[in-house]
Amino acid sequence: MAKRLTEKQKSEIAEYFKNGKTIEALSEEFNCTTSTITRNLRKNLGEIKYKKFVEKNKNFDQLSTHLEIDKKKKQDIELTNKISKNEFSDHLKLDVNQSENNNYMSTEFVEISPLHFEIENIPRKELSSIPIKEIDFPKTVYMIVDKNIELEIKLLKDYPEWEFLPNEDLERKTIEIYYDLKLAKRACSKEQKVIKVPNTDVFRIVSPILISRGISRIVSAEKLIAL
Repeated sequence: MAKRLTEKQKSEIAEYFKNGKTIEALSEEFNCTTSTITRNLRKNLGEIKYKKFVEKNKNFDQLSTHLEIDKKKKQDIELTNKISKNEFSDHLKLDVNQSENNNYMSTEFVEISPLHFEIENIPRKELSSIPIKEIDFPKTVYMIVDKNIELEIKLLKDYPEWEFLPNEDLERKTIEIYYDLKLAKRACSKEQKVIKVPNTDVFRIVSPILISRGISRIVSAEKLIAL
């Protein structure tokens, strides 16, 4: 069951989001799904402002990542120079001591091997879709359709929580299912209605038909399901 947010929490989520906090971070802080965060932000801010802040936060994250990498590189260079300087100083002291013992000053050049540091650059882990045959659906789910009982079809890029996927995946057509009736009703507009799917095996049965219509993914609160 999805967590119900208080009005105070909804206001706090909107303020944090406008100040640059990501949907994933808000989901973790308020102990609810990313879909819940996204839905409340869209309702609170409106679709236009919401998309504007999504793009702004995305650019901010990219800038922060570049700054962190630059900072790490600078620290590694400073560390390399410091170690090299200390190593050179030790070699120099050794040469001077040896020259004093031999009653002459050595002018021999000391070659220091370069130090190599690799900066760890682990790409963000991508969450792959789960094949439908591996999904254990609940007995009943809910879907949103228009008044003519036509499925609401969206592109995967319309879901901010999956925006990190490759562009090729973001252009995939999707349908969305809801495990909770209240969540489905909240996401339903006046021109739409919620229908009950009492037998979830129907998704496996009609998957070839959906694929023939260009629909290759089912979006749920926590998973991306591949047909």
